[in-house]
Amino acid sequence: MLRRLPEETFDYVARHLKLVDLPVRRPLVRSREPIEHVCFLESGIASMVAESVDGRSVEIRHIGFEGVAGYPVILGVDQTPNKTFMQVPGRGFQISTEDFLPILDHQETRILMLNYVHTCEMQLAHTALAAAKFTMHQRLARWLLMCHDRIEGNSLPLTHEFLGLMLGVRRSGVTNELHILEGMHAIKSTRGNIRILNRDLLVEIAGGSYGIPEEEYQRLIGGRQIPDRQAPHRLTNRTGTE
Repeated sequence: MLRRLPEETFDYVARHLKLVDLPVRRPLVRSREPIEHVCFLESGIASMVAESVDGRSVEIRHIGFEGVAGYPVILGVDQTPNKTFMQVPGRGFQISTEDFLPILDHQETRILMLNYVHTCEMQLAHTALAAAKFTMHQRLARWLLMCHDRIEGNSLPLTHEFLGLMLGVRRSGVTNELHILEGMHAIKSTRGNIRILNRDLLVEIAGGSYGIPEEEYQRLIGGRQIPDRQAPHRLTNRTGTE
């Protein structure tokens, strides 16, 4: 996202960015509290979680190097019932909401950010679609593909607790579904780690639950040609995008 900002906006933002470590469980957005910072993730995965009044929770989307934590402020929202925290450790570039909001006065930047919010809504919509119309192992394949999109390499440091949160099932249910995918030779699961053995097979298993939000992101954001620029620290990942 940072590499896709117009040059004038990027130069402004770069002066306000702070590189921060993002350990597991680090909160990025707290439920019903003012969103004081926006964070452009460089690595790791953050989970956005919805929680009911009686304490039940499920992950509704996740954010990696392609995205921005705290993005509700783009819509003029100062707080949200949902919370966002790190599930896979990494680091990111943080900017205060006060310093971030002025960039939305620039039309091209505002359109870019609203396009990103649209892709977030697409991910949310297809999470609901997957939950309603696809089997558990199809949903698991989808989530693994989404994690693989956001983590360098083929080894995903994912715990059963995280997968249970993503799928809304108990850990025993996660174990059963992982065994199904292992039996298909799509993955290899060990304690705290899942290795992708055959991504194409995972895509086939996920079926129609995976792909449309990713295509929409590529169409609106990922396909743009942006010249190389330098920020206070390295901003590129394995694909040369943020």
